[in-house]
Amino acid sequence: MGIPHLLLASQSPRRRELLALLELPFEVQVAQVAEIPQAGEPPHGLVVRLSRDKARAVDARPNTIAIACDTVVALDGELLGKPRDAAGATTMLARLRGRSHAVYSGITVLETASGRALTDVVEAQVLMRAYSDAEITAYVASGDPLDKAGAYAIQHAEFHPVAELLGCYANVMGLPLCHLTRSLRAWGIEPVGDVPAACQARTGCQCTLYATILGGQ
Repeated sequence: MGIPHLLLASQSPRRRELLALLELPFEVQVAQVAEIPQAGEPPHGLVVRLSRDKARAVDARPNTIAIACDTVVALDGELLGKPRDAAGATTMLARLRGRSHAVYSGITVLETASGRALTDVVEAQVLMRAYSDAEITAYVASGDPLDKAGAYAIQHAEFHPVAELLGCYANVMGLPLCHLTRSLRAWGIEPVGDVPAACQARTGCQCTLYATILGGQ
């Protein structure tokens, strides 16, 4: 049937940008899935369920591999989703300031014809710097926090909110590329580009994890 068609089930420009680093052709389709936690649902369970639901929700042509991801922020076990408004973003950023939290991404790669899927859960620990109230106000005024879990982008050049990261930078951005590459290889799909090199060049983060991840661990 030839090389499978790749379909990214996401409206996120950050995920599109990261997926493009694989140098494989793909199309984008927004998955209409309500991102609502179930009662008592842990963060890793939520991202698994939502990434699978998103992969299954797209209307795909034959011979398609759907790629879907969901990312959440958890502070002391409490989920911090996307803020509803500027006030909510301000509150979230104030709560995160100077503290560590967890970022979870669930990434599902689904063969639409058979329904066969692989799902990974990726966790990172993030320590935020002690930014000022004035910095929060300026960042919120930019509008950047409003479509992001936890109300921040790790890659934002002016705000640069993160002091220390333990884990995958691309995971915190919303699409852990080495985990995705590992799953795509299960269908015989190999990225054209050097994924670790491209990711490090894009993020500016020197990664020490890629060899372990791509080695299957």
